Amino acid sequence: PEQRNYNIISFIKEHPHFFAEYTPGMSKDRLVNLVCNRLLNQPMTERNTRVLDPEKHNSPFNAGDYEWQSFDRGNWESQKKFYPYFKNRGINLATQRLFADSFFLTTKQRTDGKRYTNLSFLLVLPGKPDEKVGLEERSRPNQEGKMVYKGMAAGSNATQGIWIGNPEHMALPEVRNVYWFESALDAMAFCQLNASTLNMEDSVFVSTGGSPSQQQFKGMIAETPTATHHLCFDRDRAGQVFAINFELTHAGREFSSYLSKAGNLIVQDCSEGYQRHEIAMEPFDFKKVTASLGINALKPDLEDAVLKYMEMGDGYLQEMYMNRRDNYEISRTDGATNKEELEKMENDLHAISKALQMLSRSGTPAMGNIIYEPTAEGYKDWNDQLLDKRMETEEKELDDWEISGRATLNRALSDLPEINAEHIRTGLYDEADHEAVRKRIERAEKVVQSFEVNDKGMPDKGFQEMYEIQEELARLETDITNSLSGMREEYQPRFHR
Repeated sequence: PEQRNYNIISFIKEHPHFFAEYTPGMSKDRLVNLVCNRLLNQPMTERNTRVLDPEKHNSPFNAGDYEWQSFDRGNWESQKKFYPYFKNRGINLATQRLFADSFFLTTKQRTDGKRYTNLSFLLVLPGKPDEKVGLEERSRPNQEGKMVYKGMAAGSNATQGIWIGNPEHMALPEVRNVYWFESALDAMAFCQLNASTLNMEDSVFVSTGGSPSQQQFKGMIAETPTATHHLCFDRDRAGQVFAINFELTHAGREFSSYLSKAGNLIVQDCSEGYQRHEIAMEPFDFKKVTASLGINALKPDLEDAVLKYMEMGDGYLQEMYMNRRDNYEISRTDGATNKEELEKMENDLHAISKALQMLSRSGTPAMGNIIYEPTAEGYKDWNDQLLDKRMETEEKELDDWEISGRATLNRALSDLPEINAEHIRTGLYDEADHEAVRKRIERAEKVVQSFEVNDKGMPDKGFQEMYEIQEELARLETDITNSLSGMREEYQPRFHR
């Protein structure tokens, strides 16, 4: 067993769920402050919460702010308007017609009078599919064929909202197959690649619009409790983590996860007490990883048996499981029982065990099966596979090794909102600063992770420069959080210009 040494601060930060003061998403430094004051029996000074014009920064998505153009299957003039957006993606007309009800051209006028149009994929809540809660947006490619902009429309509920491509307009509880992707374009590419084998009559295709949240997973799982879920996320480290997070959510676990600097996956499972798992991700084997987390996939033909056993109740099942396990052990060792009978007994035990697990957990697991279904080897995502655009594996030229990590990351962050320079100087921040630093941290994490997984050209010095920027952003977030939390009594900011 791994032995780790903690001081009080590192222990609280590593095990936040042990403490009643913790709420998901709160600053770990704030948690340390609250816990230590309680342990020292020091009352916390009540401070007035500052609300800084919440409507300005948190206005919900309003479909009325946009002009909407639909793809009309019977009108060629309508279809031509979409051509520039799909051409460089290789998405053909047949695929566009298949999903025509799920994408639009939306136009919005800015305050300066300029108008811009994007290809938009509608976000909805799984439980309220008629309610528009946002847009997954893609701009028209420039002359070089590159997409200038991709993101979410202002005010989009990207935490719960998802894009659902539903060609047959099925009621979600009747769906038998759910295919998961990080973008709607990947979903369309997947369907085009597999058009001859997919059964569209019982399938829907889902995009999380980037990094998926547990709320997105839970919302769709709740509406499709018996469906088989196909995890078609990108074939990179982030996509692999998304697949594992889905499996954990589907199993009813309450957890958090992140990648360590060594590249291992850390899973903190709080479903039953507290368990911390550290899992090597290279080489990646989805089944082995989920097995190490104690998640046993259920064969589809056992689902009815599990439901039947659940109706019997916890107490009766415990005794039944013990008796049948004893019978199985006797049959396995006496040599008189054939292989087929032993397999039936194993499946029966598995079904009873699953029923007991579901009855005992507050976060009830769903019944459906899960299939990990990444792209073919060598492709990052399904649109790349459609275009036959492989991930680079060849060695770089010598000159390419001198890539500046700081310049690379700063360029990637250049289009994001900046933290107010005057606020940095004074150490007094507002909610806009907090939102800006969070966006920068999230973008930096994605950029660094993409280089760690896919790019061999970044030298160690470049990685060190990017890590330093991440550390600077993390410290700045702490400064901002402390300021907004009212913990600035003798506090001196560490950032000056």
